[in-house]
Amino acid sequence: MEPGLILRTERLVLRQWRDSDFIPFRAMNADSQVRRYFSATLAAEESDASARRIREMVEEHGYGFWAVEIPGVTAFAGFTGLSIPGFEAPFTPCVEIGWRLAVAYWGKGYATEAARASLAYGFETLGFKDIVACTVPSNTASRNVMEKLGMTHMVEHDFEHPDVAPGHPLRPHVFYRIRRPTV
Repeated sequence: MEPGLILRTERLVLRQWRDSDFIPFRAMNADSQVRRYFSATLAAEESDASARRIREMVEEHGYGFWAVEIPGVTAFAGFTGLSIPGFEAPFTPCVEIGWRLAVAYWGKGYATEAARASLAYGFETLGFKDIVACTVPSNTASRNVMEKLGMTHMVEHDFEHPDVAPGHPLRPHVFYRIRRPTV
């Protein structure tokens, strides 16, 4: 991310991570509701390492999972943005959109609003031709965001996540894609 680059929406600011974001990020990663579609919650050290990797990706690539700030409400609600998946699958390499917010900010449209800004940046500024998303089939909240964004469920690309143990109920994933709008 260019130094000082910030994406703004009507209600949100998407920005590079600050050291002060690590503590609320730890709380998110220790919350079993937030992590219910992951194999486990994260200890403080694991959460901090994750935050450092996220911040480094933004610095290295100019995009990544940006910290989401809600001015007048909270300095850190979670993250939303674009990433390069760290696993191999038939559809990789690709750019993936993702989001994760603290429970207090669920159901208010923040994930969709921030994701729309991320998609626009990915298509209009970075020139990506398509962006993907994936989650477990039972994650209806994330799937609803994907559909609100205009993403299409590509059933033929649903897959078993290679980072989840065989036979684990969170291993099956659904795959969504959106292509850059043509003018």
